[in-house]
Amino acid sequence: MNWGVFEGLLSGVNKYSTAFGRVWLSLVFIFRLLVYLVAAERVWSDDHKDFDCNTLQPGCNNVCFDHFFPVSHIRLWALQLILVTCPSLLVIMHVAYREAKEQRLRETKGDNYRCLYPNPGKKRGGLWWTYLLSLIFKAGVDVVFLYIFYHLYRNYTLPRLVKCELPPCPNVVDCFISRPTEKNIFTLFMVITTCVCVVLNLIEATYLIGKRCHEC
Repeated sequence: MNWGVFEGLLSGVNKYSTAFGRVWLSLVFIFRLLVYLVAAERVWSDDHKDFDCNTLQPGCNNVCFDHFFPVSHIRLWALQLILVTCPSLLVIMHVAYREAKEQRLRETKGDNYRCLYPNPGKKRGGLWWTYLLSLIFKAGVDVVFLYIFYHLYRNYTLPRLVKCELPPCPNVVDCFISRPTEKNIFTLFMVITTCVCVVLNLIEATYLIGKRCHEC
């Protein structure tokens, strides 16, 4: 893991974020990303290997595991973190586009050109809309993934025992999930931090809209 890349991304996004945005970034990178990398991956590393069913029928374990774990928590969280952080990169790219445009004008027209963006990072015009839409998109992604987790794993919890009767299992088979309590604790932690992030995004969007209306 190249922590320098994440450090550069964090500093770049922080530069153009409001106070609420900085809190959101800290929450994502410290409480969600680091917990995912340091602890969650290890907790789910043995989910298939230690998924035991009380039968020796070949294929029964695999079929039951696929039924109760259609998509791994780890892969869903990885996709969620990627989609949530991408809009922040769009904001940085928009600022970089403004700076490049200013540089081209300076090179073609000299120092006496009319400055289009005195402060390229100031949230005005298109950048304001980019930033606002990024907040809405991030909140929407988190809400969608909360629904997906709730739909796949009812109430975000894993039971200790599940009963499976799918072929090729010979009859109703008892299957046991490895470390369900530990997994439930991490799932609950990720769900709570996701909800806090959604609230922060909505507060920041309300703050931007209210500030813009006040200025107008």
